[in-house]
Amino acid sequence: MQYRNSFISRRKFILGSLAAPAILGGCTTVQERSASNSPQPITDPMPSPIERELASRYAAFEDGGHFVPAVPIERMNPEYLTQRVADPTGEAPGTVVVDTPRRFLYLVENGGSALRYGVGIGRDGFSWEGNGYIHWRQHWPRWKPPSEMIARQPELEKYSVANGGMDPGLHNPLGARALYIFQNGKDTLYRLHGNPEWQSIGKAVSSGCVRLMNQDIVDLYERVPFHAPIVVHQTPMAV
Repeated sequence: MQYRNSFISRRKFILGSLAAPAILGGCTTVQERSASNSPQPITDPMPSPIERELASRYAAFEDGGHFVPAVPIERMNPEYLTQRVADPTGEAPGTVVVDTPRRFLYLVENGGSALRYGVGIGRDGFSWEGNGYIHWRQHWPRWKPPSEMIARQPELEKYSVANGGMDPGLHNPLGARALYIFQNGKDTLYRLHGNPEWQSIGKAVSSGCVRLMNQDIVDLYERVPFHAPIVVHQTPMAV
């Protein structure tokens, strides 16, 4: 798929160079102008390479027959855009770490760095903490609300396990990808998943577990294998 190949190359640029200064340079030639040929003011400055690559990273894309809209990153707090940072977790490379209070998810890398993603935390995202592992991974998953949720919201009965769940798509609360967390062989009901509501990133929200923008959950999904360890903190990490 053309998107996948271009996404990988864009991702490599962004995450390797977000902290680097943009270099814009070149030679200019001064020419004589007549009084009637005055220069025009620049009203649309050229974006920096980093700005262009961020726009590409969060651009619209088609995946699995679904069209995912672009994220208006200029309207977001930039600290919640994915970036490479010094690892604050102390965990082994390959570990996923969720800092619930600060609304960050880290993927620990070799060499003392980590990829940091902004997340939104739903009601179920505050209900579990500890150590687990990613037991199941799904493209465009079906959403099957647990019986406890259906008891609170009977209108969700049509999406129950018995009824086959909600069809995949942009309106599905799990978004483009979902990572399912287990502990001691049992489902914790804790999920990392996509969501189209970019406005919810960095906030506590009414539903779901740990939501990422669809562009970010696709990126994370490609990096995290089955049985990758995960650590979830409900109190702020020491950074």
